[in-house]
Amino acid sequence: MPPTSRPLRKLGFLTIGLFDEADPRRGHESTLEIIELGERLGFDSAWLRHRHLQYGISSPVAVMAAASQRTSRIELGTAVIPLGWENPLRLAEDLATVDILSGGRINPGVSVGPPMHFDQLKEALYPDTADVEDFSYERVRRLLDFVRGEPATDFSGVEGFEVFSDRVQPHSPGLGSRLWYGGGSSGSAKWAGEHGMNFLTSSVVKAESPDESRDFAEIQLSHIRTFRAHHPDGEAARVSQGLVVIPTDSASPEQRAKYEEFARKRTPRTTSPQGPARLMFAPDIVGTSAEIAELLHAHAAFREIDEVAFALPFTFEHEDYVQILTDMATKLGPALGWKPAA
Repeated sequence: MPPTSRPLRKLGFLTIGLFDEADPRRGHESTLEIIELGERLGFDSAWLRHRHLQYGISSPVAVMAAASQRTSRIELGTAVIPLGWENPLRLAEDLATVDILSGGRINPGVSVGPPMHFDQLKEALYPDTADVEDFSYERVRRLLDFVRGEPATDFSGVEGFEVFSDRVQPHSPGLGSRLWYGGGSSGSAKWAGEHGMNFLTSSVVKAESPDESRDFAEIQLSHIRTFRAHHPDGEAARVSQGLVVIPTDSASPEQRAKYEEFARKRTPRTTSPQGPARLMFAPDIVGTSAEIAELLHAHAAFREIDEVAFALPFTFEHEDYVQILTDMATKLGPALGWKPAA
């Protein structure tokens, strides 16, 4: 199989950070330890999933802040923060603060749309404004403006003993270029490109019409090309792919069996579009690094990117993640043309 036309430049991983309700600290500590391991192994980035009212990371900005003080090099991202839960002005302040504390290492990924199960929680989340909240791309645009230093008010100056700014403080100058949009549709790809964001693709895309190709890789490829066609940087615009990839080089027989069973149970959803949104799911890729590399080199979308944030399965044990990340960094990454960060 010929190698991908773009040797892998940045290798990252994505974790959901599960925890036990009776002992939440242990799960959060495990997540931080995994990020520390990622830095030692030379990964370029570690990304956090976002889960509300579940037993996963509900406050990735806080976890990134903690991780920033236990690491020195690895980039820290979110994939993704659903902005339907957020006030863009307040989030801009938090992101800028953590970016300053990290030395300019965070990569916030966001998405839009109403919060999941909105009808059941809107009285708790927006008791007075649920009917008028705007969950469109406008919410992202507001965040972009605030992060990039646009005025948030027409007042600035001195009032008494206090000094006021008309823009979000602290201002982190490079953060505006490290904002990502997590999208699975052609519309999202176009919007992200037009607004100069980076683009996160995952293992889910939308087959937006009944006559559209049912091949996941081809749909994802079309989104990547749409994004770059509308981005000021064109072909140089950043795209990161987030498939579920599980190398088994150093796995025990028991681990391999567990990984294969995990993928087998999730395979039926990959055979056709799912639900009214016609979601297409990519198959999980389990095998040796050599086998995975061969499959990725043949993947139409992978061949057009040079950054990945491989998703860790969300039901495994800490020692499983150690094995998977170690194989990714020492076997799979090099097989894809990647070199670990110093």
